[in-house]
Amino acid sequence: MAKIIHIELDDSALPPPTPEIEQERKVAMFDLLEDNSFILPTRDGKEAPTGPYRLGLSIRQKRLVFEIKTEKSEAAGEFHLSLGPFRQVVKDYFLICESYFDAVKTAAPSQIETIDMARRGIHDEGARILQERLEGKAEVDYDTSRRLFTLICVLHFGG
Repeated sequence: MAKIIHIELDDSALPPPTPEIEQERKVAMFDLLEDNSFILPTRDGKEAPTGPYRLGLSIRQKRLVFEIKTEKSEAAGEFHLSLGPFRQVVKDYFLICESYFDAVKTAAPSQIETIDMARRGIHDEGARILQERLEGKAEVDYDTSRRLFTLICVLHFGG
């Protein structure tokens, strides 16, 4: 049961999301809870509590915080990641998403498809960066990394 069964975003300090951002968040959370892989590896010779896990994501003091608890809400681990490596890819992702949402309203299907391909490419880059940053802290598969990256973007919104 090496997976996430509950996720909570601490977005209390952020402005209300746009309808598009809220939709991205809902889809990412639904997809993440439906299918994910999340393993806490052995660290410093100590076995990590086994899953399933409850994950809290937040930004504190300009750091991305992963707070992991067991199914029974007992502390299983916490780690903080610098936001620096994510800044440019998150900025690019928001810009391309804005272009995509605008294009969906008026552009030709071929233009929408081109923008969507670029959007997926940037999203893939964000997921790759996240997997690198999680190395030694948590093991996630590619789809889980992509969905977590979407949620990281939501936490950046307005921040």
